[in-house]
Amino acid sequence: MLTTSRGIAVVLALAISVLVVAFLSLVDEASTLVILVAAGVAFSTSYLLISITLEFLVFREIGNIYQLLEKIQKKDLSEIQEKKTKSSISPLRRINAVINSYALARQKEIEALQKNAEFRREFIADISHELKTPIFATQGYIHTLLDGAIDDKHVRMKFLKRAAKSLDSLDNLVQDLLTLNQMESGVIKFVFTDFDLKEVIEEVIEELEHKASKRNVKINFKFDPEKTYITHADRQKIYRVCQNLIFNAVKYNHEAGEVKILLKTQKNHIQVDIKDDGQGIPPEDLKRIFERFYRVEKSRNKKEGGTGLGLAIVKHILEGHKSKISVSSTVGKGSIFSFSLPLVKANAPEDTHKTSEGSLK
Repeated sequence: MLTTSRGIAVVLALAISVLVVAFLSLVDEASTLVILVAAGVAFSTSYLLISITLEFLVFREIGNIYQLLEKIQKKDLSEIQEKKTKSSISPLRRINAVINSYALARQKEIEALQKNAEFRREFIADISHELKTPIFATQGYIHTLLDGAIDDKHVRMKFLKRAAKSLDSLDNLVQDLLTLNQMESGVIKFVFTDFDLKEVIEEVIEELEHKASKRNVKINFKFDPEKTYITHADRQKIYRVCQNLIFNAVKYNHEAGEVKILLKTQKNHIQVDIKDDGQGIPPEDLKRIFERFYRVEKSRNKKEGGTGLGLAIVKHILEGHKSKISVSSTVGKGSIFSFSLPLVKANAPEDTHKTSEGSLK
């Protein structure tokens, strides 16, 4: 009986009414009727007040706390929702809010651990597949030569070239993995200088012209010749960003397609847009294309080559410059990759020999 709010309220109300009767019995003018009425009023009033107080300020909150603790014990945190903390006279409600916050923090921690575990599984599977291809290819060529094909000069040279090509692919993969890991850990330093972004893009275009001509892809670079495009960034790493994005635009374009590169200034920033006429990227893949080894089926498959780490490296380089890479794509029409860098005003004092260093955190 004493384990419920009503039972406790009855006992306390009886005690209060007894005290009232005992007090009034000491008064000579108090009649028996008055004493009985006072006892009834004291009992009913005390019962209601104590019952409501215990129910809403104590037992209900204790029940909520027990439910939360049971969910935490069973690791069933999926239905726990964040509650707004309100001022309350009940300390138990505040305790309930603290436990609820703790449960939410545990839920987020568990979800993060599950995502990390899934990422590790996918990463191990992906890197195993990426490493297996060049290793198995090289093994096949070398074992074929050891089995007697080495005596044929023509076959020997052909297989050695193919083995060397597979090993070069393996080396590129390892180098990209090391670069990405160093960026994420903050080991690689960023050396910021003032340079002309237009010249960097022109150098990349000149480097990729031969690859573009093989696929009959035209590269169209548009900019305002009367404007300057001086930015403050790490020139070498921005060169790699432009190289990767333009190379992808050429590689994933259709035959006789066109790559459009637009360079424009916007107040304090320079924006670079790189557009291709390829097959585009499905909406469900857009959020994942910057993940390691993620490839879009059909339009961006393994046959096209590459390590699958280029866009991940691009993302980390731009994050090191406090910038972001954005992409918009329409299936069947192509994609547009965009990023921006700070614009150094022409009237600002410049010191071409002055550099600053930063690290990616």
